[in-house]
Amino acid sequence: MVVWENFASRTDTVFCGVFDGHGPHGHMVAKRVRDSLPSKLSAHWEVSLKSEDVLKEISLNAGASLYPEDASLISAADDSRVSIDVEETGKHPEIFQTLKESFLKAYKVMDRELKSYTNIDCFCSGTTAVTLIKQGQDLVIGNVGDSRAILGTRDKDGSLTAVQLTVDLKPNLPAEAERIRKCRGRVFSLRDEPEVARVWLPNSDSPGLAMARAFGDFCLKDFGLISVPEISYRRLTGKDEFIVLATDGIWDVLTNDEVVKIVASASSRSCAARSLVESAVRAWRTKYPTSKVDDCAVVCLFLDSNSNNLSTASNTEDSDKTVSMKANEVGAKTGDASGPTAFTRSGTVREAEVSEEEIEEASEHEELLSEVGAEWSALEGVSRLNTLLTLPRFVPDKDEN
Repeated sequence: MVVWENFASRTDTVFCGVFDGHGPHGHMVAKRVRDSLPSKLSAHWEVSLKSEDVLKEISLNAGASLYPEDASLISAADDSRVSIDVEETGKHPEIFQTLKESFLKAYKVMDRELKSYTNIDCFCSGTTAVTLIKQGQDLVIGNVGDSRAILGTRDKDGSLTAVQLTVDLKPNLPAEAERIRKCRGRVFSLRDEPEVARVWLPNSDSPGLAMARAFGDFCLKDFGLISVPEISYRRLTGKDEFIVLATDGIWDVLTNDEVVKIVASASSRSCAARSLVESAVRAWRTKYPTSKVDDCAVVCLFLDSNSNNLSTASNTEDSDKTVSMKANEVGAKTGDASGPTAFTRSGTVREAEVSEEEIEEASEHEELLSEVGAEWSALEGVSRLNTLLTLPRFVPDKDEN
């Protein structure tokens, strides 16, 4: 998780993000994205604003509009510049157009950078990312994967209700499945978990990824998996009370309305996220008693002017799990640890796969790893997660084909 107040040197701006890794090196991928993406987004936002100022100045000096060759010179340095259609421009304020472009560029550069790393194997490992920038009453959200953002707001009767701000980008969505199949990837569910659609390689029953967009996972990037974020805008009002960002470990066992009620009924804002994580852990143990509790990471952002407006929590014991550029938030730790960071797995756990004895053995093994400070075992992780069911065989000579 990451919380950055006064984001991009703007006093009324905050950045929040939650990242959920999967695969044998998912914790490393998530940590790298957590540490790098915010600064990339800030940098691209600054460049976009300066470019707009330059364009306006040239336009004024030219008397009316830019010459085509001037525009091409300004944008030639960045091939990721996106076009905004006329209808969309009229629909949203200028800040959305600027931030949309910045989100798209930052996510693209981040994924490209991950592929170039030699010290992190991202071939069969990746991470989700749900991130937001709030400036004043303007809220822009960028999302890849199946982490989620919701809003707690008052309806016309004054009752607190939940509004889902993002879409869980899973392969069961028709548009996502169509894109994957057009790229020769396959989408289908296993017999014993028909509710979980997965992405598979064209000629191999692997890796079985339970999401349609992610950072990393380069074994599937030629077959329909993308890291392009879905970007949305909302103008906040006085009826909007708080935003919750959380990994799928929360949403697999709690509904949006349940989450809003838990956060609203917390004894204090500083323990709201912790209360939510504890509720999710209890729900996991009730609904899936033979499964390991999924990682649950939460950021609660309260929207009024109260100085105590942030709360974060995770069910993993990692002192480095939350990065904050200002110490307003309170972190909470509950549950067991499974690696050096707070991000190790995601996806719905299959109920019948793990026995009580295996859970006990895994817990003992994790405790031992924690004591000696060892890295989380890749093979042990693959056997316990189901975001990636199996790993494709990596042949270096064929990697680029």
